[in-house]
Amino acid sequence: EAGKSRLVVCVDRKSGKVLWEKVAWTGSPELSHPQNGWASATCATDGERVVAFFGKGGLHCYGVDGTPLWSREFGNFPGEWGTAASPIIMGDLVIQNCDAAGAGLLVAVNKKDGKDVWKTPRTAPERGGWTTPVLVDVDGKKELVVNGEKAVTSYDPEKGTQLWSCKSFAGRGDPTVTSGKGLVFVVNGVPGDIYAVKPGGTGDVTKSHMAWHTPRKNGRDQPSPILVGDYLVVASMTGMTTCYKALDGSSLWTERLKGAFSASPIAVEGKVFFQNEAGETTVIEPGPKFKFISQNFLSGDPKEVFRAALSPCAGQIFTRSDKALYCIGKK
Repeated sequence: EAGKSRLVVCVDRKSGKVLWEKVAWTGSPELSHPQNGWASATCATDGERVVAFFGKGGLHCYGVDGTPLWSREFGNFPGEWGTAASPIIMGDLVIQNCDAAGAGLLVAVNKKDGKDVWKTPRTAPERGGWTTPVLVDVDGKKELVVNGEKAVTSYDPEKGTQLWSCKSFAGRGDPTVTSGKGLVFVVNGVPGDIYAVKPGGTGDVTKSHMAWHTPRKNGRDQPSPILVGDYLVVASMTGMTTCYKALDGSSLWTERLKGAFSASPIAVEGKVFFQNEAGETTVIEPGPKFKFISQNFLSGDPKEVFRAALSPCAGQIFTRSDKALYCIGKK
């Protein structure tokens, strides 16, 4: 109903049967971009609880059997874009990025009762990252890294205090960052450059901790970069896909994949799976030269749109369109 109702649905993975369905929130919907909607965030679970985020519709926690445990709301989320960041669970914390078109908020609540543990305002230049925070291991400690409109920022996930910030090259704080090789790799949603930051710094680390920076002029970036071995691969929304050397940012090749792309890719056994908005998945193998592996077309409905990432689990792959949930693999 155009965002008037927000639902959490539990499905039997073997049969696709709906096991339970809960109305998390009803009310007057906030604005959202036509390419977004009101249920972009992925649910998070620790095996006992399920947490779902709906922007103005709040943050809601259920038992895996559907028992409502607690609910929180964090304001109206002004702006035309809507929300997209998923909650993450770390120990006893549920951490949620509540960015909007204006001053934002990063918040952590206790997963058992939903009560505040810490709140950290996100203002310029850090604000404007509609993406899920990413946990990064640094010398035995964890950092919480969030992309932003004009900077990528790291926080202490236990306390919410800002650790460091690195200025970016263009606006829009999407997609999520990607970590590996002792680095954090970043692109931005308006055509901007790609760069790598060494975590573990303090304050403004733009000059001290930027490992490399490579110009990138292949169009808007929505899918997250993906790291496979020594190679970093990133696709634009129009399918222009580039492979870089992860340690120095040098470009190896650029090829156009068929279709429009919103979903982030996944990696399986050294290969990268890119699913476009029409439901077609292209598989490539990163390396010094472009290597095409295969293509698979999932949907026969020309109006069906796929913008959610493929989700592998126990030998199966789940994916959702704006019309259906699919399970691929052996029963």
